[in-house]
Amino acid sequence: MRTDSSPGTLPAREHLPAAPAGTPVLDVVIPVYNEEKDLQPCVRRLHEHLDRTFPYAFRITIADNASTDTTPQVAGRLAAEIPEVTTFRLEQKGRGRALRAVWSASDAPVLAYMDVDLSTDLNALLPLVAPLISGHSDLAIGSRLARSSRVVRGPKREFISRAYNLILRGSLQARFSDAQCGFKAIRRDVAQVLLPLVEDTGWFFDTEMLVLAERAGLRIHEVPVDWVDDPDSTVHIVRTATDDLKGVWRVGRALATGSLPLDRIARPFGDDPRDRDIKDVPKGLARQLVGFCVVGALSTLFYLLLYSGFRVFSGSQIANALALLVSAVANTAANRRLTFGVRGRGGAVRHQAQGLVVFGIGLALTSGSLAALNAATSEPAHSTELAVLVAANLAATVLRFLLFRAWVFPDRREDDSPAPAPYDTTPYDASPHGTAPFHAGRTPYDTAPFRAGAAADGTWPDATLQLLPVRPHDSDSRDLR
Repeated sequence: MRTDSSPGTLPAREHLPAAPAGTPVLDVVIPVYNEEKDLQPCVRRLHEHLDRTFPYAFRITIADNASTDTTPQVAGRLAAEIPEVTTFRLEQKGRGRALRAVWSASDAPVLAYMDVDLSTDLNALLPLVAPLISGHSDLAIGSRLARSSRVVRGPKREFISRAYNLILRGSLQARFSDAQCGFKAIRRDVAQVLLPLVEDTGWFFDTEMLVLAERAGLRIHEVPVDWVDDPDSTVHIVRTATDDLKGVWRVGRALATGSLPLDRIARPFGDDPRDRDIKDVPKGLARQLVGFCVVGALSTLFYLLLYSGFRVFSGSQIANALALLVSAVANTAANRRLTFGVRGRGGAVRHQAQGLVVFGIGLALTSGSLAALNAATSEPAHSTELAVLVAANLAATVLRFLLFRAWVFPDRREDDSPAPAPYDTTPYDASPHGTAPFHAGRTPYDTAPFRAGAAADGTWPDATLQLLPVRPHDSDSRDLR
C-alpha cells in the first residue's frame, strides 16, 4: 500500500533558477587517500574540462580521507593556485564518510563525485548533471554496463562487476545497471533527506544510497560512459566485495522488516502522474494486478506441490484443506508486501485473519468442486483432480483479488494515513548576518548550510567525524561557502 509523504519533505523538482555570477551550481567531490601522485594531474584536467565546457559556475572539492603521505600538501597547493578548488581534511578513512560529510556541507544545488583516476571520460559529466539541473531526475549515475558504453578492463573486474550487479538485482530487486561506477550525482535537496538513512561509510555507501532512493520512488538517470580501467588502482577487491555483501544483507534485512522509514522520501515531490486522481481509473490497479498474478502463479504451484504431498497419506478433502491453508498464509504475506506495498508488522495479524476468511471462500469453492467431481465418478484420476482444482482456483483467485483490494488492503486515503515526521527543511538566510525566514524571491535551494558531518536532523551515526576546511581563498567572491 502506498503511503503519502508528509508535506514539505522535499520541494517539487524544478529547473534550477539562474544563480548569481560566481555562485557554484555544481560541486564535484574527489575523495582521496594517499594520492599524492595522481591528485594534481586529475584536478588540473578536471578543472580545465569544466572551465572549457561547463556552462555554470562550479567548484571542485578534494576530500582527503586521512592521508598519511603528502596528499594534504598537494591539495593545499591546488586550492591556493586555483580559485574553484577547495580542500577538506577528514581524520577518518572511508569514501562514504567523505562524500556524506562534504555533500552535507556544500551549498551547491547539484553534488557529484568521481574517482581520482578519472577512469570515466569527462565528456559524460554534463549529461550526468543535466537531468538534475533541469529538474527531470533526482540522482544520476554513470553506467559501464549500458549497451552503448565503451569499456576497457580486465576479465576479472568485468566478472566481479557483473556478478555484483546480478546479486543486487536478485536480492534487492535493484533496477539500475551499475552500482559501483565512481561517477555519480545527486540534487542537494534530495541528499539532505536521503543521506541520513544511509549507514555505510565505505565503498557500499553509494550502492545503499541508490537502493534506498529507488525503493523510495526517486528517479535515477543513467548515463552510458566510456571507461578505461586503472591498472594501478589501490582498491582491495576481496575486502571490498566482502563488505559489499555484508551491506547487501543488512539493507535487504532492513527492507524486508520495514525498519527503514522510506515514507519520509517516498514519492515526495507531488509531481508523479500516478498521484493524480483520474476518474474511473483506480490508483495502482495495473501494478497490483501484475503483482497479484505473479504471487498467485507461485502460490498455485506451491499449493499443488503441497496437495500432492498431503495426498500421499490423506484423502483429497483433507489434503486440499491443509494445502490451501498453508499456501493461503504465504499468499497473504506475499501480497501484503509485494502487491499492496504494506511494510512493517503493523496490522499483520489482522491482515492474516482477513486472509483466512478469504481462504475459507476459496476452500468452499475448491472443496465443492472436488465434491462434485467425486459425485460424478467414484475414482477420479489424479490428473483430473488437479485440473478441477486449477479451474476452481482460477475462480477463487479473481474473487480473492477483489476482496484483497477492497477489504483486506484498501487504498489508504490521505486523510486516514498518519503523516510521517518530516525533516526540518525551513529555509534560512545564508548571509553572515544571521538567519531569516523564507521570503519572496528566495530560491528553493536557500536552505540552511549544514555543519560538516551533520545530517538534516543535526546528527550522524558517526559522532566522531571531524571535518577541517582548508580554504586559502575565503575572500574570493566565487567561494560563497
